[in-house]
Amino acid sequence: MPPPKKAASSSNFIVVIGTDELRMKEAALKLSRELSPPDAGDFGIDVIEGIAESAEHCAQIVRRTLDALQTLPFFGGGKLVWLKNANFLADTQVGKTNAAIEGMESILDYVETQLPAEIKFLLSTSAADKRRAAYKRLIKLADVRSFDKPDTSRTGWEDEVIPLVQRRARELGVTFDNEAVEMLVHLAGEDTRQLDSEVEKLSLYAEGRRITAADVRLLVPLNRAGVVFELGNAIGKRDLQRALELVRTLVYQGQNPIGILLAAVVPRVRNILLAADLLKRHPRAPRNAYPAFSSFLEKLSAEETAHLPRKKDGTGLNVYPLFLALGETQRYTLEEMRQALQDCLTANLKLVTTSIEPQLVLERLLIGMLTKKERKAA
Repeated sequence: MPPPKKAASSSNFIVVIGTDELRMKEAALKLSRELSPPDAGDFGIDVIEGIAESAEHCAQIVRRTLDALQTLPFFGGGKLVWLKNANFLADTQVGKTNAAIEGMESILDYVETQLPAEIKFLLSTSAADKRRAAYKRLIKLADVRSFDKPDTSRTGWEDEVIPLVQRRARELGVTFDNEAVEMLVHLAGEDTRQLDSEVEKLSLYAEGRRITAADVRLLVPLNRAGVVFELGNAIGKRDLQRALELVRTLVYQGQNPIGILLAAVVPRVRNILLAADLLKRHPRAPRNAYPAFSSFLEKLSAEETAHLPRKKDGTGLNVYPLFLALGETQRYTLEEMRQALQDCLTANLKLVTTSIEPQLVLERLLIGMLTKKERKAA
């Protein structure tokens, strides 16, 4: 008797998974069209909705899935079985039930040993508990396509999201200024569904022209992350009045003054300082195109880039904030930025060790940094 047949992971068992539901669902839908047998019509695909509302409902979904996998195509050829948007792989109330845990194991048992070559199995889910044996088996058995949201706590997360915005903009026939696309990403965050909606709204408003930061500021709601980003922009533009307004807004919202300093002020000052120092040492460095600037940095020696900020995962330099800071260096001297970074340290010490009103500490810091020399002399 021949040994049981094991499914080939790259051919007939595909898993699409990811916390970024919009991208995950788009990828699963595209795959379902590619994997469905041509000219088979409704007989060529079985779609099982995988959203279980209870343990009993989960058991029904498992039975339907196994029935579909065990049913050969009526007219020969191939067939696709799609377990769509399965929610019982996650660490949820339904996902913890025996019906979910044992049910998924039974599906994988069948797929591993008995799935016919002519049947393709597509499983899509937004979340799975990675501690479970079932998840580890999925990784071994299936061709897994992951679409997770970027971790916004990691430095450089914007680099993952900006290309998605630019791609969607190209589809809609519009383009963004550099400042505009970064502002949009910070306002909408990693939520690609919201990003997609905001890009579409901006494209309708712009009517084919280039989208500016003013357009984003007008149409996209300003959340806390947006206020922090705008404060950094005000520092970059040396706009004291706007910077003071935004600090007062953040303090009024109850934000921690030390957090404001470390999240909005220090990173911008540091990036402008690093960009100014870089331009002093390499005055011919590309300034107008991000790819050219990124390529330029990659060609520098390790000694020349050792002090530049890196992504938290250690994959490389965090280039984009430096690129944006290039245009802001013209508003400051290198010495002013060195002094500004020192003033940030002094302000931090005052916030931690003294009883001075925190808002006053931040306002004094901004006034000292953003007031131009000619105004000081006056």
